[in-house]
Amino acid sequence: MTRLVLVLGDQLSEGLSALKAADPAHDVVVMAEVMDEGTYVPHHPKKIALVLAAMRKFAQRLERHGWRVAYRRLDEDGAESIVGELLRRAEEFGASEVLATTPGEWRLIHALKYAPLKVHFHADDRFLAAREDFTEWAEGKKQLRMEYFYRLMRKKTGLLMEGDTPVGGKWNYDSENRKAPPKTIDHKGPPRFEPDAEVEEVLDLVEARFGTHFGDLRPFWFATTREEAQEALAHFITHALPQFGDYQDAMMTDERWLYHSILSPYLNIGLLTPLEICEAAEVAHQDGHAPLNAVEGFIRQILGWREYVRGIYFLEGEDYPTRNALEQTRALPALYWGAETDMHCLSQAVEQTGQEAYAHHIQRLMVTGNFALLAGVDPAQVHEWYLAVYADAFEWVEAPNTVGMSQFADGGIIASKPYVSSGAYIDRMSNYCGSCAYKVKQKTGEGACPFNLLYWDFLNRHRARFEGNPRMGNMYRTWDRMDEEKRDVILQEASAFLAKLDAGERV
Repeated sequence: MTRLVLVLGDQLSEGLSALKAADPAHDVVVMAEVMDEGTYVPHHPKKIALVLAAMRKFAQRLERHGWRVAYRRLDEDGAESIVGELLRRAEEFGASEVLATTPGEWRLIHALKYAPLKVHFHADDRFLAAREDFTEWAEGKKQLRMEYFYRLMRKKTGLLMEGDTPVGGKWNYDSENRKAPPKTIDHKGPPRFEPDAEVEEVLDLVEARFGTHFGDLRPFWFATTREEAQEALAHFITHALPQFGDYQDAMMTDERWLYHSILSPYLNIGLLTPLEICEAAEVAHQDGHAPLNAVEGFIRQILGWREYVRGIYFLEGEDYPTRNALEQTRALPALYWGAETDMHCLSQAVEQTGQEAYAHHIQRLMVTGNFALLAGVDPAQVHEWYLAVYADAFEWVEAPNTVGMSQFADGGIIASKPYVSSGAYIDRMSNYCGSCAYKVKQKTGEGACPFNLLYWDFLNRHRARFEGNPRMGNMYRTWDRMDEEKRDVILQEASAFLAKLDAGERV
């Protein structure tokens, strides 16, 4: 009997568990471009184009390898949801069973679970830690710190290990990876792939259907095949990895890429595997091409952090993306959607996001995320924004990074304290402040950096929750040492700034 084999847009891997469980001689692969997946949040046009173009080329690859593929293009007749398309294909092929690799979002898991078809879920084994392994590791622990999970994964995979000992004698070289930005960057960024006729067809379709979404569709340069993604990996290893560690936290005006890999979109849709990326970086160190601090820091992002946040997402359950431990309720400011702002750091991060569907982790955490947290923005709105605007954002990876790491909305499951800072951190790790209308060293008065005002306002608002946190005691002692008049001025000016923000005025 024919079974349907569901392949989603972020499951473009030939080793997918559902494909391994299927029989090419009898079963039919179902792939579908549907409006629901492009609009449940207003995804960036570049992100939609990447997924659709890569899906089409992956379907062709499967056909070349002997699979029968029932592929529905967005501009063809068919259903507008994944389940609807499965039902249509089930009727067409006389099938009643579906083989599916477990999706990376509770939304789709729930939809498939309650579909009027028999769906056989297969674990997504493209990750290096099975969900059951993470659950076992987390059992009974009061704190789920990534560092200890990362060490376990190093031992499990043998990456950067000499027996049971980490290469170089230390597990973590993060202290060496916090250099301020250099004067110049000699890396021109990731390889740019010229769209072929098929990609151009997708771009025209996306422009017609999603042209009102935030973000620039063209120029489009992403890789859309495994071979191109492998080329992007090789380019990073050769040209950027040696300096990646030193400057991974740095930010520079009009320098969008620095020494970052820009591989996460390809990894998260399945064109690359985590192990092949980590092994390529390890070989670069073994060959003397890249220093240990760079290679360890890069591998930790994938082997440690990426695997860890996926574990958290499934461990915590369906309600995780909606949590709001700090009870923050402000609407997401218009500047996140491109409204003009005098804050140069935010202008740079949002403009880059709109044009490239990309910003690196410190821009996300310590600029857009930090500002939203300090300003008291509803974390659900922040979560939906990140999910919408970044090409690498899928809920299993985005929600823990936003709800947990960035917004502290999970109450401290991921982070032991909120990631908030005044303008001093941004000044130290970037050259943004020199081009800003505000003065980063000014604490109050005309031209004072808004981050300085909002930092103390946030701490004051949430004092009952955080003053007992051992990592935050010094902050409150500093606040208490200020004279009362100065504290009042800070709070009044912070309130006035937030009122302007709420009114939609330029800030």
